[in-house]
Amino acid sequence: MAELVNKNATKEARALYDFICENFGSRIISAAQECPGHRHHDLEMNWLYENVGKLPAMRGLDFIHDDYFGVVRRAREWNARGGIVTICWHTGVVGNTYPDSKEELPDFDRLFESGTEENRLLMSRWERARDAIGELKDAGIPVLWRPFHEFDGQWFWWGKGGGEVFKKLWRKMYETFTFEYKLDNLIWVLGYSGEVKKDWYPGDEYCDVVGSDNYDGTTNSAAWKKLKEITKKPLAFHEVGPLRPIDDFVSDGCLWSWFMNWHTKYLIEDNGAEVMKMIYDDPRVITLEGLH
Repeated sequence: MAELVNKNATKEARALYDFICENFGSRIISAAQECPGHRHHDLEMNWLYENVGKLPAMRGLDFIHDDYFGVVRRAREWNARGGIVTICWHTGVVGNTYPDSKEELPDFDRLFESGTEENRLLMSRWERARDAIGELKDAGIPVLWRPFHEFDGQWFWWGKGGGEVFKKLWRKMYETFTFEYKLDNLIWVLGYSGEVKKDWYPGDEYCDVVGSDNYDGTTNSAAWKKLKEITKKPLAFHEVGPLRPIDDFVSDGCLWSWFMNWHTKYLIEDNGAEVMKMIYDDPRVITLEGLH
């Protein structure tokens, strides 16, 4: 059984990671990202329940728009229902929106230099995430933490400095959140794009789950093969649009630890009720009901 990289991980984080490792390769966990729009956070869950009759085992949340404590509230509610929580973060160093995450281009030398304005802004944002995640730690809620996703695609600011800069940034966040902030409820999820540039890997000692995002309607088997050459960690398909039947994942040899439909149209329009019902009814798929 694999162990979490943080040796001080909470018992809840260890239990969740054990569950992931035990099922990896035989069953796949269903997940859906919630819409980040104000007052529309339950759009996906309501649609799934009304059209499929089941809910995903895992709910995806996002600290975008500085919605730290809205995310905390919904994470607590989801955990109380027995569900699994994963959090990503679309943010700039200065701004807090999706465009900021793509358009900002910080001075990376100054970003890492203590005392600079760039470093101060970055640390201020990290501290706000610390406070929110700390609330979940105090509540005994483990979090599959997926920052800096699709880094090797280089469309977000955190990938624009190249592979070596990204690895330095990832390691700095891991060390800050783990050793300084003591956020021991985190399970670290390293999220590649569909490209999977192997020389961007920060190392097995800095992540617990490794995965890839892809919206091309395949099982993402090409990324799976590349990831298998990098690590023996559990592998996740942590953003997907059109889903293939589970039989296709099995025949392609890539039964991911979980799949996560992205929100709004990527779940509803790219798949539809018939497809999602077929997938959620598959005995190899773990839904919220199957966690109880």
